[in-house]
Amino acid sequence: MVTGDPPPVERREHRRDLGAGLQTASPASTIRTSAGQGFPDPARWRLQLSSARVEYRSMNRVPVILHHGLFGYDAVQVGRFRWAYFQGIDRALRKAGHPLVVTRVHPCGGIARRAQELKNAIEAGLAQLNGDGRGKVIILGHSMGGLDARYLITKLGMADRVAALLTVTTPHRGSPYADWCVRHLGKRLGGFELMDLLGLDVAGVRDLTTDACAKFNETVPDAPGVAYFSVSAAREWPRVAPFILHSHRVISDLEGENDGLVSVKSAVWGQHLCTWRADHFHTINKRYAIELRNRTGNIAPYYVKAVNDVIGAIQSTPAPTTTA
Repeated sequence: MVTGDPPPVERREHRRDLGAGLQTASPASTIRTSAGQGFPDPARWRLQLSSARVEYRSMNRVPVILHHGLFGYDAVQVGRFRWAYFQGIDRALRKAGHPLVVTRVHPCGGIARRAQELKNAIEAGLAQLNGDGRGKVIILGHSMGGLDARYLITKLGMADRVAALLTVTTPHRGSPYADWCVRHLGKRLGGFELMDLLGLDVAGVRDLTTDACAKFNETVPDAPGVAYFSVSAAREWPRVAPFILHSHRVISDLEGENDGLVSVKSAVWGQHLCTWRADHFHTINKRYAIELRNRTGNIAPYYVKAVNDVIGAIQSTPAPTTTA
């Protein structure tokens, strides 16, 4: 069932006292880091892409890692114009008092590559945030970013650093549309051969197929001690962005409700908080479809509520369960 307003999280699982394990940011004004460089001179027109950006205010909270999906980025800034992947969401979380690390990894590399780059970005961001780069965090992974985070936690020795993972419309069981793209665009039309010829890494597309994700789930189990939460999304056809009408139909025929790229069935992992009424791009505040009725509007408040629900759950409910 699609819910317009996320319901309160059930708190019958994940009880644990994280008071001693969560290292919070010290009071400070907003800070942004960009691979050792500051923001460009506002008087100049310059494109800025950073591997990690740290943002926090003076409230003592557990740091939240915002991690993008396939073909993602952190933010593009030209003069005073700023276009963020998590458009308006980063600012809403910061305004709510959550210390942030916004990451940037290879846009279309494979999960293993992106996970290693994610680890590096987290460590660099936390070093800026609390001085020593230690302390537990909450990772919020959008789309493929959730798979990167699961690999990071289980395979890269980060389980003791992560209090919880919240995935938003992540294809945990793969996407039938990735299957379609690999079959028709990658193999039949020779797309992968062309990418190899050009030296472009597009392994991320292959990693999102249903077969690849089935193998991923067998080899990357949930880590004990880490709480896993998920949010799915769905929007009726044709009330999605025009350029994902075809993918919506492909997924709908095979897996039912979906957001145009990921089905609800695939997005559910760990404790499922709710299903947002939005297409895949709307879940990061990129609104390409007109909402005439059953409006969702700005998605940022949904993120704030989800993060607050996760924090409340891990601080007051029993030990985390894992998803097979």
